[in-house]
Amino acid sequence: MFTGIITDIGTITQVEERGDLRVTVQTGYDTAGIAIGASVANSGVCLTVVSKATNSLAFDVSAETLRCTASGMWSQGARLNLERALKVGDELGGHIVTGHVDAVGCITSIEAEGDSKRFTFQMPASVAPYVAPKGSICLNGASLTVNEVSDDDLGHWFTVNIIPHTAEWTTFGTAQAGDEVNIEIDVLARYLFRMNQLKS
Repeated sequence: MFTGIITDIGTITQVEERGDLRVTVQTGYDTAGIAIGASVANSGVCLTVVSKATNSLAFDVSAETLRCTASGMWSQGARLNLERALKVGDELGGHIVTGHVDAVGCITSIEAEGDSKRFTFQMPASVAPYVAPKGSICLNGASLTVNEVSDDDLGHWFTVNIIPHTAEWTTFGTAQAGDEVNIEIDVLARYLFRMNQLKS
């Protein structure tokens, strides 16, 4: 379980083709306090620590995870938003995040808006019913608030504002139009949608 509050940006320093893909991620975390078997969210993907060194953590990425996540994110040199698992008693600063990717979206535009930047994302129809204005959404592991949602002939869209702090502490600071993103819908929206289906 996570909150979508990013606490480090890691960089993939090594990729090994095994039965699964093993990635080594350089991190600023004190890895002495992270156990083998611990869960860490990597740009919204919950992965298990399989080995560690002083400044790095290694994870096995399954074929299913490769299929369900943004293209290029598991390449050497890729930067990842990192979050350690929530501990009982921790502040829930974002929203409840499971680390399970529901869909892959795409940044279609980035526009300056005051000191912030307004990002527009295209999303698949499969997750569109779960995205609502002023609701929460997890993008590349970051808990964000939806501004606007649109469904038209060109597809399904939503916007979020990235404030300077978020840009500095996440990979959104270097994101560009055309980049793919991992989308996790709000778990509460998931259950509300299901309950409404059962009522009708």
